[in-house]
Amino acid sequence: MNYESKDTKTDLRGEVFKMWLNCWERISGNSYYIHHLYYQSIGSKRVRETWWRKVLITWLLFWTLVSLWIFWYMSSQATEKRREALGSMCDERARMLQDQFNVSMNHVQAMSILISTFHHGKNPSAIDQMTFTRYTERTAFERPLTSGVAYAVRVLRSEREEFEKQQGWTIKRMDTFEHNPVHKDEPSPIEEEYAPVIFAQDTVSHVISLDMLSGKEDRENVLRARASGKGVLTAPFRLLKTNRLGVILTFAVYKRELPSNATPNERIEATDGYLGGIFDIESLVEKLLQQLASKQTIFVNVYDITNLSQPISMYGSNVSDDGLWHVSTLNFGDPFRKHEMRCRFKQKAPWPLLAISTSIGILVIASLVGHIFQATVNRIAKVEEDYHGMMELKKKAEAADVAKSQFLATVSHEIRTPMNGVLGMLDMLMDTELDVTQQDYVRTAQASGKALVSLINEVLDQAKVESGKLELEAVSFNLRAILDDVLSLFSGKSQDKGVELAVYISDRVPETLIGDPGRFRQIITNLMGNSIKFTEKGHIFVTVYLVEEVVDSIEVETELSSSKNTLSGYPVADRCHSWKGFKTFNQDGSTSPFKSSSADLINLIVSVEDTGQGIPLEAQSRIFTPFMQVGPSISRTHGGTGIGLSISKYLVGRMKGEIGFVSIPNIGSTFTFTAVFGNGSSTSNEHNSQQMNNQPNSVSSEFQGMKALVVDPRPIRAKVSRYHIQRLGIQVEVVSDLLQCLSQIASGKVWEKDTSVSTLFVNNLRKLGCGFQSKLFLLANSISSSRANTSTDGVSIPSVIMKPLRSSMLAASLQRAMGVGNKGNIRNGELPSMSLRHLLLGRKILIVDDNNVNLKVAAAGLKRYGAAVVCVERGKKATELLTPPHQFDACFMDIQMPEMDGFEATKIIREMEHNFNNRIRRGEVSIEAYENVSNFHVPILAMTADVIQATYEECLRSGMDGYVSKPFEAEQLYREVSRFFPPIPDRSP
Repeated sequence: MNYESKDTKTDLRGEVFKMWLNCWERISGNSYYIHHLYYQSIGSKRVRETWWRKVLITWLLFWTLVSLWIFWYMSSQATEKRREALGSMCDERARMLQDQFNVSMNHVQAMSILISTFHHGKNPSAIDQMTFTRYTERTAFERPLTSGVAYAVRVLRSEREEFEKQQGWTIKRMDTFEHNPVHKDEPSPIEEEYAPVIFAQDTVSHVISLDMLSGKEDRENVLRARASGKGVLTAPFRLLKTNRLGVILTFAVYKRELPSNATPNERIEATDGYLGGIFDIESLVEKLLQQLASKQTIFVNVYDITNLSQPISMYGSNVSDDGLWHVSTLNFGDPFRKHEMRCRFKQKAPWPLLAISTSIGILVIASLVGHIFQATVNRIAKVEEDYHGMMELKKKAEAADVAKSQFLATVSHEIRTPMNGVLGMLDMLMDTELDVTQQDYVRTAQASGKALVSLINEVLDQAKVESGKLELEAVSFNLRAILDDVLSLFSGKSQDKGVELAVYISDRVPETLIGDPGRFRQIITNLMGNSIKFTEKGHIFVTVYLVEEVVDSIEVETELSSSKNTLSGYPVADRCHSWKGFKTFNQDGSTSPFKSSSADLINLIVSVEDTGQGIPLEAQSRIFTPFMQVGPSISRTHGGTGIGLSISKYLVGRMKGEIGFVSIPNIGSTFTFTAVFGNGSSTSNEHNSQQMNNQPNSVSSEFQGMKALVVDPRPIRAKVSRYHIQRLGIQVEVVSDLLQCLSQIASGKVWEKDTSVSTLFVNNLRKLGCGFQSKLFLLANSISSSRANTSTDGVSIPSVIMKPLRSSMLAASLQRAMGVGNKGNIRNGELPSMSLRHLLLGRKILIVDDNNVNLKVAAAGLKRYGAAVVCVERGKKATELLTPPHQFDACFMDIQMPEMDGFEATKIIREMEHNFNNRIRRGEVSIEAYENVSNFHVPILAMTADVIQATYEECLRSGMDGYVSKPFEAEQLYREVSRFFPPIPDRSP
């Protein structure tokens, strides 16, 4: 019982703890929601205080009820456990008492069968009092619960006299003997039959000669026993000697064996006598309880409930009752007599301390929570006041941010507008006749102006990054053409420094990708710009591979891991370390499944390797921090704002990539980043397509079928040369020395690094008597290295091609030297005018701008490519000229103009076009009169110095088709107009 009680307490504690834990988690999890709802629903401070007092009282009342319910629940659970334990113990005692009684009953029945057997053998005289006494004494241990055994014989009235003479005593009355032992010798009255006891165990020998049929209870007992053939019990009575309650178990003894279906009359006729066993019920129960002495925690009462209205107590006494009791049924083999055992605990139930402590604990916790809530509300009230103050400050900060953005847009527009004129006029000035000094001055002015525009763009980009408004496009572009343009941008500086600049793109990279070419160009430009600043010797090498190539290609791994096999021969920082922290690569070196290239997604890995001065170790941790320089002298020595790398990191992240670097002081730095693009080769989108190919197919076709021989002892440098030559359609072979070249000189172009070796090479050819028909070209890193004197023997100097190599410059050099195709002189870093001329030749274009300088620059730029230009200074005038029908092919519209800005003018033009097109559809206007144009829609391109994203979105909403920022260059102009104008190659200027 103690063990079960401990388990019950442990289970209840666990349930209560879990319940409170869940409740507390819910309260903590919903605290923010409650706080928000509270302050949304409550008004003034006084209302909040009144409301909170009501809530607090309600809270305490609620948890008081909850604690009372928990007390009741836990008490009922404990009571139920106590009741179950009492029932278990009571049932156990009833079962044991019943089993022991049945054992004694079986032995009494066995004696009755034994006596009946003697009668069957016709030898009833074999049993006498002495024999019966000795037998019962020897077998008394088999009947431990009986007080004695007696045998009564059946005597009829006609046999009484003879029976009494034979026995030597008179049959006496049983009822007189029971109630008044003084008159125990009173003879039994005359009856039809008698049942005098003739044999008895010594313990009950006083019952010999008593007539069992003369007692009321005994008579009923005897008559039921002989009629049923089974053992029957008497009602409880006081035993003569012990005065204790007992019962008599009676079996009938038959003269012959009877069948099981014998009738009562047959059984009466066959009855010879009756065997009775006397049971002391109190002794029986006490012996049982003594066996369970260690478990005596309950009171036991045994009742005869044959008469339910007046049950007879057979054992036990009335004791104080705590209201908890259990009843177990007893079956002693007599279906007529009903018995039961009633059990109660000796001790009253203990105080439900667990329930009391839990209830009190709940009230205490609820009170503490209420106190905490009250303190929290007071604290939140203070926080609320601070919050409102902070919200006011936030509004002011947002207003300041808007003002900053407006200021940046205004300043950007105001600076870029005159810069557009400056750069445009300088570009126009370069087309005039200038001497060398004047050209140098103009180039310097152009570089300064472009540097200022670049600085403005970086500041604006940083502002977009901080405001989260920097968006990426998704258009088709040519990656190789972009890198050619970037090479052109830095070719002048690299040649001046004598630094070798090169790009290599893997053949597995598709020709067309889908993404934001402008932002990709910005990343490459920032990285190469830093490299060209800090590199005074050696090389800058840009490589582009697919991510899986870096992992799977043994050749690539070998090149990346070798510090000797470099472009210029200088040692470099191993680029493998620049991507060691990328999540793109697993620990085992394989690529993650979601990062690998597929038919629709291309994952590029781009490296920019230089042999510059490197980054000091103490500055490497803050290299991507905005406006941070390596040292205070860097900005003075090399210039820059220190935000290029931070913007590049942000852009790489927007392209679903990663960026990293490795840098060794006085060795160099390698920056590597990954970027995910769409595969433009498998998806075409004409609306977003951008044609940025710097080498038209007509140029490439001029070199089809040609062969070239590249002589270079450096594998990587030869690989770069081979890559660029093959882009023109030329078949290329590579050899590492002159001897191999001489053996394969039957056809090809020869590329070398200086004039002395080339002169030696030509002289060797003459000595061998070879008819040398191939063209010889030299690759030079700087202008000084290309200067050489003519040899004394008249050997001509080979043609010199300045590095870095890119397709447009390479094609132009071959055309000049070999006399094929366009022999014009194309300047480095300039997009060939052929493409724009094909698009704009003969086009009638309207330019709208309130600034005369911008009008001149834009008009001159468009006229250069053969366009017919009309200029107006007001938006209202533009709406008059573009009223359908008209003959204009496109319109370049300024945004910020007096009276009517570009947005409003565009909306009016689109409304007029819509009305006119509706008239054509209704047949009110004949399309034959207007060259069968059934849908008037003039392309309108915004021409403004405001380059923030909001302005671009407003342009699209107003109905404009494109966006050209000031100052615009040929490449940007081509990218926009190519979306509307198909090329016209058959026109000539």
